[in-house]
Amino acid sequence: MSDQPDDSEKTEDASSKKLEDAHQKGDVPKSQEVNAWFVIVASTMVIGIAAPGAVEDFSRAFRIFLSAPHDIAVDQGSLMVVWEQIGILVLKCLAFPMIILLIGSAAGGLVQHAPIFSAENMKPKLSKISPAAGVKRLFSVKSLMNFAKGIVKLALVGTATFLVVWPMRDQLLIIMTMELSLLLPFVQSIALKIFAAVISILTVLAAADYYFEIVQWNKKQRMTLKEVKDEYKQTEGDPTIKAKLRALRMQKGRKRMMAEVPSAAVVITNPTHYAIALKYEPGMAAPICVAKGMDAVALKIREIAGDHDIPIVESPPLARALYATVEIEDSIPSEHYKAVAEVIGYVMRLKSKMGNRGRLQ
Repeated sequence: MSDQPDDSEKTEDASSKKLEDAHQKGDVPKSQEVNAWFVIVASTMVIGIAAPGAVEDFSRAFRIFLSAPHDIAVDQGSLMVVWEQIGILVLKCLAFPMIILLIGSAAGGLVQHAPIFSAENMKPKLSKISPAAGVKRLFSVKSLMNFAKGIVKLALVGTATFLVVWPMRDQLLIIMTMELSLLLPFVQSIALKIFAAVISILTVLAAADYYFEIVQWNKKQRMTLKEVKDEYKQTEGDPTIKAKLRALRMQKGRKRMMAEVPSAAVVITNPTHYAIALKYEPGMAAPICVAKGMDAVALKIREIAGDHDIPIVESPPLARALYATVEIEDSIPSEHYKAVAEVIGYVMRLKSKMGNRGRLQ
């Protein structure tokens, strides 16, 4: 059985990573009809702009061969010079038309997608030489669609050409009797009319084909739910592993937090749901939260505080407020300075007067 998922299973839109990978492999939506349209337009420009000048240059260069061939020296040195001059002239005449055609060929691809440099299509693949794969490609839906598009295009272009040429059929019968000065403009006029008709047909075909190729390409890039999940695991990591790592980080962070509880000056509680350990030493601008927690974590903070004779003060409103507004290793907010100062001042006064290092209620 094939490892490729069935198209009916591809229910999800392609992710940005899937689209980026496709572009890097050179897999982009492209229409051959768009390329053909640009080549035809470039050819029309060549016929309309470059052809008259090129024909004029050719006629001047080859006039001596027709009018006075007997004046041409036939020795080896003279013939070499003649052929060299003719070769240079031919290159000059053909350079501009070839540049226009090359620009047209390149423009057909550039308007559809940005330039792509990929060696993916050059890699050897057994499917490219497999007879079975070749037969499958030959009778695939895409091949049949291309065949149908070719038939339609041939019929439409042929009809358009016929409609252009048929009204001039009488003139075509005497074309061989025309003078050269009249023949070339006549041929150019007919060619331009034919190309204009072809371009009008190809414009519609190219637009329709480009839309069809985009729809088919987007359909091919769609993903199954399994592919979406696998890609997420590759890019974001396995959720199970991420949860375990997050739990480990929380556990390590909690251990570091508990290690700071003995340095606290007081632990404020609620009395069992919340516990906030505050560190304060003379000279500090404001007390700092070194540990906080709820329920089981709060119980652990109180246990450590009791083991190290850290005063524990029950103040439910202050405990809830501090838990919601202060983070570990941060100073308490200014709006709680007064309440915390009263608690710490109370603890210090008791320590000073009574020497009590136990739990304060």
